[in-house]
Amino acid sequence: MESNQTIKESKQVTTPTQTLRVDLAERGYDIEIGTGNLGGVGRFLAERGKVSHAVVVTDENVREPYAADVAESLTEQQIEVDVIVIEPGEPSKSIDMAAGLWNGMLELGADRSSVVVAVGGGVVGDLAGFAAATYARGVRFLQAPTSLLAQVDSSVGGKVGINLPEAKNMVGAFLQPIGVLIDTDTLATLEPRQYHAGLGEVVKYGVILDAELFDYLEANTAGLIEQDRKVLSHVIARCCRLKAEVVVSDEREETGLRAVLNYGHTFAHAFETLCGYGELLHGEAVSIGMLCASRLAERLGRVDAEFTERQYHLLDTLGLPTQTPKLDGQAIINAMMHDKKVQHGRLRFVLPKEMGRVELVDQVDPADVRAAL
Repeated sequence: MESNQTIKESKQVTTPTQTLRVDLAERGYDIEIGTGNLGGVGRFLAERGKVSHAVVVTDENVREPYAADVAESLTEQQIEVDVIVIEPGEPSKSIDMAAGLWNGMLELGADRSSVVVAVGGGVVGDLAGFAAATYARGVRFLQAPTSLLAQVDSSVGGKVGINLPEAKNMVGAFLQPIGVLIDTDTLATLEPRQYHAGLGEVVKYGVILDAELFDYLEANTAGLIEQDRKVLSHVIARCCRLKAEVVVSDEREETGLRAVLNYGHTFAHAFETLCGYGELLHGEAVSIGMLCASRLAERLGRVDAEFTERQYHLLDTLGLPTQTPKLDGQAIINAMMHDKKVQHGRLRFVLPKEMGRVELVDQVDPADVRAAL
């Protein structure tokens, strides 16, 4: 959950605005990454086509000042603005909350020309995006992520959805946003636990796609912990570029390439489901899940113990949890059977081969999975 509690002042270094392109032909869009640029959302949206009405979706913790700033920015562009505020936290990614958004948008007179603007973390983006994908059979959608996890991962790629009680992200859609605007200054008011959880997804990108990024993270742990603007801008831009490249190659997870982004997630989603949504933050569950997946890869002879130890040391240094929750092993296996990568009743895992390279592996013995826990 996000809050406006300051954890540490970012080092006041101005970083140039960067624009990355997610090249998906007519569904392509720009990612603008800057510092102090949240007030430019109105300009950013207006540049992407005619807009007369925007529905800003946010949560109670981000409403002030961020959603208010965004609403003001949109109003300055002569855009009619309505704001819908949801409860913060993973439990809001529910059928009931989605229905509340649909009804709220209906009452506000939203139609197919309206644009949904998500201002918040991953929960807000996933839920607002799902509402946009399904309301009136689809309306335009723009992301203004305010948490680290959303900035480096969930705001890019077009996956939107909600949870079922028994399975995370099981109901959803693919809806590419018309743009993503990232202001790294919003991280300065992020609750410490939320910020550190976002670093779990950052580490993931190094393991799965970029050994040099992993080296950079190991060499710049102090900058990451202290929220050095230069370090953060570099890391966020690199993660966004890596994800954009994967999404362009496999937008709808049809070739298996995009599945690499789910390293550690088969374990993580099971932990989140069994612990109760919100007990473990997503990035925390991913941190633990990556170590489980790495130990599983060790058992299968794919990597050595040093490979797992490097991840453990980096995650631990960055303040992320590393111990598996005390859950029944068979219950974890059962929960994994609801994972979207399951095929024909067989578990499949994204497992490392070397730093910066992972593969989708099937026909894994459940006994090895239990041992990896």
